[in-house]
Parts: sequence; C-alpha cells; structure tokens
Amino acid sequence: MGKPKALLLGKLDHAQASWSALASIAELVTSSASNRADFIVECASGRLDGVVAICDRAPSSLATTGKYNEELLSALPASVKFICHNGAGYDNIDISACTARGILVSHCPRVVDDATADAALFLILATLRGFNNGILAIRKGAWTSSIPPEPLGRDPKGKTLGILGLGGIGRNLKKKAEVFGMRVVYHNRTRLSEEVADGAEYVEFDELLANSDVLSLNLPLNERTRNLISRKEFDKMKKGIIIVNTARGGVLDEEALVDAINRGQTKTSMEELTISNVRAALERKTLVSVVPEQAHLV
Repeated sequence: MGKPKALLLGKLDHAQASWSALASIAELVTSSASNRADFIVECASGRLDGVVAICDRAPSSLATTGKYNEELLSALPASVKFICHNGAGYDNIDISACTARGILVSHCPRVVDDATADAALFLILATLRGFNNGILAIRKGAWTSSIPPEPLGRDPKGKTLGILGLGGIGRNLKKKAEVFGMRVVYHNRTRLSEEVADGAEYVEFDELLANSDVLSLNLPLNERTRNLISRKEFDKMKKGIIIVNTARGGVLDEEALVDAINRGQTKTSMEELTISNVRAALERKTLVSVVPEQAHLV
C-alpha cells in the first residue's frame, strides 16, 4: 500500500517546513478549488481519494470549504478520518456531524491564551482611560493643553472585572488585571475548584451582569452561547459598563448591543500544533488536541 494522503486547505504562513516534513509519512496534496462548489466537485472526482487527514488552515481555507456541515462532510472522501483545525475556536465545524461520520476534530487551545488576554487588557485599559479620545484629538489637530478631550479617563483600580468563561484566556486575563488593582469575579457553566480559580470569586450569571464594571467575554461560540448576551442581559448591567469581547462576535446579540449603546484581537505556534495533529493522525491514528466534545472518543 502507498502512503496515506494529507490534504492542506488554505495557506500556511509560518510552518511550511513542518508541513513538508510530513512527506516522510504521507503524500501531501492540496486542493485546486477556489470555492466551496468547486471543492465538492473535486471531492466527487476522486482526486482526493485516500486523504486521511485534513490540515485546515483557517481562516484562509474558508473560501474553499465554508462551513463543515453535513453537506460538505458527506462530500469528503470516505477515507477522511481527521480534521486538524488551525484555530482555538471551531464554530465553523459541525462536531456532531463529524462524530456521526467517524471524523475526529482537533483545534489549538491555549496557544493564543496569553496574546488574547493581552488584547483584552489593552482594550480594557484603553477604554477606561479614554485613550482613543486623546489619540483622535491629536490626529485631528484638536488637542490643546487647556481643553482635554472628553470624557475623562477612569482608574482601573477598585473596578470589578467580570469574566464570563474562566478558561485559559480568562485565567490569564485575571492575573494581568489584578496587577492594576481590579477585583475579579467570574461565571462558568460549572464552578471551578478554588485551586483553578486562583482567588477569582464565583458568582451567578445575573450577579456577574449586575456587579461588573467591566465584562470580558471569553467563551466559545456554539448553540448554547450564541446571543448569550442580549436585550434582557444588557438591561441587568450597570450604566456605563465596559464590555470586551475577544471571543466570537456571535456571543453578543449585535442588534441588542446597538440598542443598548443608543440607550445609554502566535500564529506560528498555532500552525505547528495543527500540523502536529496531522502527524498524530497519520502516525498514531489519534489527535493531540481533540475538541472537547470528542474527548471520549480518543
């Protein structure tokens, strides 16, 4: 028998050498399709038969695949057993449909925890301190020493930071925010142990909404969390609350957000992990970082 095939969808920016190294254990192939319809035709043609693992270099792969739903999954060669997704979030992949088709899915957790927490803290400080007002005033040539831009900034010290989703990113953000004197509370679907929470106070969801001066959203997008923050949740929040969303946009109901406003942010490490999942799939028939919904299958 010949080597199994590994299919690269999308363009690698940094880890080309690691992908090329897989040639010792697999035949490396790419798709000639530029859109979803052509990709489905390509799959039907038999050109991709024998592909065992897909290296999904999102987001550049999205133009070719779109969502991995039942339509796309049923078009894939029967040989496909692994999808190695280059991203921490994987809401574009129907995990239930993958499980039903016997396909295991990996993602890249923890790789971007530090960078994402940095971005969240930057947004929190910039918003509290009103940095953007000053930057815009300078760019417009409107800054004068006697008339500073409004509104004046607020001190993070003593403010309550509510973290919705105290996972790797949330815990990283907690440590950074505490340096600035912020009090941290959190809500998870399941309360964490005292050791894991590391001093963050667990509160119920409504209490998190009501008492947070700053609310950070750090949770995956799925059917349970889509539009989790909507009109009735905004109504429970403090006037002037700062909301920082470094998760998927769909966690927030955008129309409700606009209404509430009117009323008152590593890549190399991620590619390396994705390719290590492809190698594990080809060599050991398993995955390094399978998605949580399929943890019981490996």
